[in-house]
Amino acid sequence: MATLQKWWLIFCCLLAWADAVPMYGEILSPNYPQAYPNDVKESWEISVPPGYGIRLYFTHLDIEPSQGCEYDFVEILSGDLVKGPLCGRKHSTDPASPILEEFYVPRNNLTLTFQSDFSNEERFTGFAAYYIAVDVDECMDFTEEACSHYCNNYAGGYFCSCPPEYFLHEDQKTCGVNCSGNVFTELSGEISSPNYPYEYAENSRCEYRVVLEPGYHVVLNIRSGDFDVEPADSEGNCPDSLTFTDGHHHFGPYCGNKFPGPSVIKTKSNVLGIVFQTDKTAQGRGWKMRYSGDPISCPQIITPNSVLNPLKNTYVFKDSVVVTCVEGFEVVMGDDSLPSFHSRCQSNGEWSNSHHKCVPVNCDLPKTIDNGKVNYESGSEETQFGAIIRYECEEPYYALETKGDGKYQCSARGEWVSKEMGMDLPACVPVCGFPSESIQEQQRIFGGTQAKPGNFPWQVFFHSPKAGGVLISERWVLTAAHIFDYPSGRLQMYAGVTNTQPQELQKGDAVQLVEEMVIIHPEWTKVANPEERTNFDNDIALLRLKEPVKMGPKISPLCLPGSSPEYELTEGRLGYISGWGRTEKRNKASNLMMARIPVVNMEKCRSVKPKPPADSRTYQFTANMICAGDGKKDSCAGDSGGAYAITDPHNDSQYYVGGLVSWGPECGTYGLYTRVGRYRDWILETMRKYEEAQRSQE
Repeated sequence: MATLQKWWLIFCCLLAWADAVPMYGEILSPNYPQAYPNDVKESWEISVPPGYGIRLYFTHLDIEPSQGCEYDFVEILSGDLVKGPLCGRKHSTDPASPILEEFYVPRNNLTLTFQSDFSNEERFTGFAAYYIAVDVDECMDFTEEACSHYCNNYAGGYFCSCPPEYFLHEDQKTCGVNCSGNVFTELSGEISSPNYPYEYAENSRCEYRVVLEPGYHVVLNIRSGDFDVEPADSEGNCPDSLTFTDGHHHFGPYCGNKFPGPSVIKTKSNVLGIVFQTDKTAQGRGWKMRYSGDPISCPQIITPNSVLNPLKNTYVFKDSVVVTCVEGFEVVMGDDSLPSFHSRCQSNGEWSNSHHKCVPVNCDLPKTIDNGKVNYESGSEETQFGAIIRYECEEPYYALETKGDGKYQCSARGEWVSKEMGMDLPACVPVCGFPSESIQEQQRIFGGTQAKPGNFPWQVFFHSPKAGGVLISERWVLTAAHIFDYPSGRLQMYAGVTNTQPQELQKGDAVQLVEEMVIIHPEWTKVANPEERTNFDNDIALLRLKEPVKMGPKISPLCLPGSSPEYELTEGRLGYISGWGRTEKRNKASNLMMARIPVVNMEKCRSVKPKPPADSRTYQFTANMICAGDGKKDSCAGDSGGAYAITDPHNDSQYYVGGLVSWGPECGTYGLYTRVGRYRDWILETMRKYEEAQRSQE
């Protein structure tokens, strides 16, 4: 329909021009067919409609001949086009045609000029000429005005047209191409100039966009052989050019017979603009390129102290990994802690969940132990993985009971662990057998030496019944079994005292002890009338205290004897006895008294004759007893259960309980003591079973 309208418009224009301008005509020389006059000059302007040329031909030509037609002549002018001059007498060479001379002017106007000089020697009749409008084939005759692609001629004009997908510019002669607006979203593809590998369109601007998913950078690959764009001019400017921009960088312009840039162009964006600009001049084959998406990479490390699975040299967009904390580290999420978490490489080059951090496992504050303290190796309260602590006891009154050196390390499980003890804690046990004040004898216990505070820190005072005892641990007291022959209700015991006057017992140094249980040796013989007792064999008992006793300079335990033979008490061994029993001056002593006495032969005790009505022959003497004394210094009533403290064979400063004050035939002579070494196994086993039973109930 558009084509019919176009041709109808052209036809109407031709009719209009035909009415206004003649399409043909006749031109005759002056006085034709008579002789033309002398000295005349005449011109004729001939015009035909635009889009037509003029065909001019002569049917009669009779003009005075001359060299170069310098006398008389006829001449045709059309712009810079000159035909002629013509002169002479012409005759047709073709009997079938009256035309003598014929000219074609590819323009729609010309000027015909006739000129004669002042004389003619003969009679010349001039010329007869005719013109007609003829169609100009602009597509053939006017190449400088021809169409860039297709030229279409019609009577009186021409028009240009373009190949499919091209459009005609406003000049109605040059074609462009509709090459803008193409958007490429696939991760890889190929882009080429219009009509590649044939000549690209002139006077065009092609705009392309590569828009990839965020997380990819556009990469271009252009081979030199796939690039042919009109080369740069003498000043280095590209008449036709290819340029790229990624929003951050500008690449190009590029032109030439081969690609002048790098074969691979890596951008920093997922969006790339491509502009191909051409002018009206020469064209080349164009170009072809491949593009691809280069995924953004993520760091090799998401959080310190972790490993990634799977392990790769490079991680890129959409890669997923499991982040596992190395040993001793964990991810803390609120109240929970996890060994690992998932993460994904994101489009911005960052890992998801990167706010999760592998932090050192925390063991919390270590548990405390009684009578001890925790020392941090770092100097500060460091409780994270790898931190080291050491348990120490309050010296010199407590010592560490453990395997190893008391060192614990914060483990990967968040627990304080010892190589030797595992998670079991050490214990601070009282150091036994060390007086805080050295013992020096001056007088006698039975009328003997007054002890100083700290001489016998293991001494326990029994207020009711009147007796003594030996502290052998923080929860156990060793004493004589016979003191329980006289029921007295609740025991009243004190530790850390030397003066037993009531006002002194109320002071802070005195610690009242409360028994939890009394365990009398199973082979101790009970009697109906204690006053008539003659058998003191197995005179030994244990008391467990409700609460542990705090050790210090005035309170500490006495050691039990060792199991080796050197701990056996033989004649001549010296030891200390102490107590608040009767002296030679009074029935009881307020201040703790002491004496140093030797072990003697049992016959010394057998030989003492007790005061009537007692008879030494009625008493039983057994191997479980020791006879000690020097006939002057001795224990007496009220000292029962007190210790006979012997110097340790391996350490002169340390003491152990060799015996317990048991009985004697007469005060101030020799006394009998329970041989504690014979009961060592019973003491240890009794305490162990009881402690285990207590732990099982907790």
